[in-house]
Amino acid sequence: MKKIRFVLFPLLLLSAPRSYSQLTSLTLPPNGGNKRAMVSEVIGITTVTIHYDRPGVKGREGKIYGTNVVPYGFNDLGFGSSKQAPWRAGANENTTIEFSTDVKIEGKQLPSGKYGFFIAMGPDEATIIFSKNYHSWGSFYYDPNDDALRVKVKPVRLDQSVEWLRYDFTDQSDSTATVALSWEKLKIPFRVEVDYVNTQIQSFRNELRYSQGLAPEAWVQAAQFCVDHDTNLAEALAWAENAINGAVVGQKTFVTLSAKAAVLEKLGRQVEADDIMKEALPLGDLLQIHLYGRQLIARGKKEKALKIFKMNDQRHPNELIPLVGLARGYSAVGDFATALKYAKMALPLSGRPGGQRAVVEAMISQLEAGKDCN
Repeated sequence: MKKIRFVLFPLLLLSAPRSYSQLTSLTLPPNGGNKRAMVSEVIGITTVTIHYDRPGVKGREGKIYGTNVVPYGFNDLGFGSSKQAPWRAGANENTTIEFSTDVKIEGKQLPSGKYGFFIAMGPDEATIIFSKNYHSWGSFYYDPNDDALRVKVKPVRLDQSVEWLRYDFTDQSDSTATVALSWEKLKIPFRVEVDYVNTQIQSFRNELRYSQGLAPEAWVQAAQFCVDHDTNLAEALAWAENAINGAVVGQKTFVTLSAKAAVLEKLGRQVEADDIMKEALPLGDLLQIHLYGRQLIARGKKEKALKIFKMNDQRHPNELIPLVGLARGYSAVGDFATALKYAKMALPLSGRPGGQRAVVEAMISQLEAGKDCN
């Protein structure tokens, strides 16, 4: 039996080249000691994802840019089909960047999708390239005919060296962010901008057709977004109406009615909005009424807010939240003495140190100093 095994083993080696090929598919670190990385961030509701390999400086300070490591311009790299290749903006496989919606790069339109990301470096300027070919090795097969967009940016000198190449998102807002490649003592930034409001509206339209649209809260959320951003108000009114009276989904609650009132007010239809709120207020609970009063203060309707806080206190006398509401309401209209009285009445009901008690204590301190506590 031992002889049979001895004979079979070399036969298996000779007849199984497939076994050797499988060895190359084992999970190993990237070539050259580079580090594989991914960074992703959401701008508005647009997801931006970058996959790249991170080369290290490894003692080559001052010998990265304008050398064979990162040559300037477009070059014949001696391999592949490209005779005019930019830098791969990383190591190993080409760097990729993906956008879940349409974006603008440095003010220029780029459709949603996944792109190969390349940079043609220069001593004072860099050309950022987004290529429709995102599945090649490095830039050895770069073809300018695959370009989706090119933009020029200014590199920024860094005081301290960055050992491992990295991509970061900075200067974020709801609709913009700066993406920057940093390596050695150079940063290459570019601005990404999304049409947040219109993208969000279109997302609402799509989602409200599916399971999300079975909850009245979803229609309220979409309508409230339009109010907050002063956009698509006619559509928002239809959404708010559906939250109240829509087939299957419609419910008449404080939340749905007050959402419709907010849209009507934004449209300048104040009388209709007031009538809706008269219907909504009896349906509101203690916290909903309190938050509505705070919204009124934020909108500059201080006297109206005080009436709402008084109503809440009448319904729920000697409770923490209505007393805090009275303090905020009187403070909003400038009656700090009465506001302080109610804030001090709220303090024993605010529990242990920290949390709610800290909020009430801060209100008292502001009022004692003659300042509005809102």
